[in-house]
Amino acid sequence: MHAVKRLLWWILAGSAGGINRGRILEMLCEKPCNAHELSKLLELDYKTVRHHLKVLEKNNLVTSMGSGYGKVYFPSDLLEKHMDFFEEIWRKIGKKKINNKEDC
Repeated sequence: MHAVKRLLWWILAGSAGGINRGRILEMLCEKPCNAHELSKLLELDYKTVRHHLKVLEKNNLVTSMGSGYGKVYFPSDLLEKHMDFFEEIWRKIGKKKINNKEDC
């Protein structure tokens, strides 16, 4: 299995909060956002969003520009290059868990 695919499986399905991280990635693929915008759009606590963004940034799945409150997040080059892996995994786990409310 490709290393990026393994990473995405772990980030999305193998750890607590994976569904919220998937929702964040899905939203950032639609448009760049800051943490406050993401928290409003996804109806998640701001601190929860910040935590997930740190995890995603640490694992090179998102990148950012700016600082502080206005820091804007984007999909990383790595994620964009392997978007097919994200879409495959997200189709398998994302919608099913959201509908069953197995969210963290």
